[in-house]
Amino acid sequence: MTVPDNTFPEPDDIEHRGNSSLSTAAARNLATTTKTVPQMRGITSRWLLRLLPWVQVRGGTYRVNRRLAHTVGDGRVNFAVTGRVVAVIPEELRELPALRGFTDAAVLGSLAERFTQHEYAPGEVIARAGLPADRIVLIAHGRVDRLGIGKYGDATVLAALAGGDHLGDAPLTDPESVWPYTYRAVTRVTVMTLARRAAREMAERTPGLREHLATAAARPAPAHNTSGEADIAVASGHHGEPAVPGTFVDYELAPREYELSVAQSVLRTHTRVGDLYNDPMNQVEQQLRLTIEALRERQEHEMVNNPEFGLLHNADLRQCIHPRSGPPTPDDLDELLATVWKDPGFLLAHPKAISAIGRECSVRGLYPATVDFMGHSIPSWRGVPIFPCNKIPVTEERTSSILLVRAGEENQGVVGLHQTGIPDEYEPGLSVRFMGVDDRAVVNYLVSAYYSAAVLVPDALGILRDVEIGH
Repeated sequence: MTVPDNTFPEPDDIEHRGNSSLSTAAARNLATTTKTVPQMRGITSRWLLRLLPWVQVRGGTYRVNRRLAHTVGDGRVNFAVTGRVVAVIPEELRELPALRGFTDAAVLGSLAERFTQHEYAPGEVIARAGLPADRIVLIAHGRVDRLGIGKYGDATVLAALAGGDHLGDAPLTDPESVWPYTYRAVTRVTVMTLARRAAREMAERTPGLREHLATAAARPAPAHNTSGEADIAVASGHHGEPAVPGTFVDYELAPREYELSVAQSVLRTHTRVGDLYNDPMNQVEQQLRLTIEALRERQEHEMVNNPEFGLLHNADLRQCIHPRSGPPTPDDLDELLATVWKDPGFLLAHPKAISAIGRECSVRGLYPATVDFMGHSIPSWRGVPIFPCNKIPVTEERTSSILLVRAGEENQGVVGLHQTGIPDEYEPGLSVRFMGVDDRAVVNYLVSAYYSAAVLVPDALGILRDVEIGH
């Protein structure tokens, strides 16, 4: 009698004779795969588009009416730089208060040619308080601290100046002027200087310049409030029946207007693709979805960087500050909050700048709280959330900027602009227009997004510029 062999074959025997069951590779030929929609690495959170209130702009133009403000001539001076050689642009000298409104290009050119370039090492004193102000100093590059004496006799940093700032124009109008503050270089600084003697000699030879400087020194400043707006006469604290002053509120005669900008792309898909390959996903819809994502990314980039309406280029110069030492310290963030102290809404920074903020806080033993926003845990400073935005540029020197925004029309803040109800609208302010089928059987769709941004009053936006993120 034969005993059945119930033992299983060894693995080596199975491999020698082939598989005993269907392989997974062959089985996949009969299976339906589970697919994702097309993924796109360029999609970001786009917090700026989500945080700004959007205003409906009919007619494609948004006019910002403001009260009349008096410009005091404290703008920034630009320079022409060739390698390490710096030259003053003559027209930029009109940013000095004493030369505001002076239009003689030849005289401005002669003044610009008389400026000489000087370098200062970190820690060197550029001008000392109490000494004669014997020259005009324009800062071309680097950071300079303005030092004053506090109430208790200690030196206090009153302001941090950077490229484009100047140390005043008193040498042009007052031959007996002295430096009111001490100015010290924080980094290596390049300045352009004009000796008071050379400026006075130029004025003596040019009657037009001499008269302009004389009237500039004698001209009283117009009455205005701390915001620079034309003053409104108000009486208070009086008794009896004194005459109450009459007044009116004056407006800007030429208010700024913002026109809606556009980002566009032509989406092309072959009819054969749309006819045969639409299961399980609609090919045209997926192509359109990714194209719209790219347009929205460009929209946020333009709202930050566009020279005409981007936030980085449209902040008031008095609202732009610089860090005291380089990296974004808690002191710098506090000073930034002081620029938009009336109901600040949110901070916007590059992710690497947010990381630099965290490092500076950790060094000082500070651990800022987080806030919950739409299910996200967002870092904050003094209760103001800090949202990441990779559209804020990082320079080759590893510096970036941090924005502080007050948002909304009701708050006289920053608003986004768009127009809804446009033809072939696919999303608010975005249209998808069918352009037909060409002779190669390719369907064309014009995808357009219309948008802009507006700063209603200057103190709605503050910027901490040139913070070091690689410190």
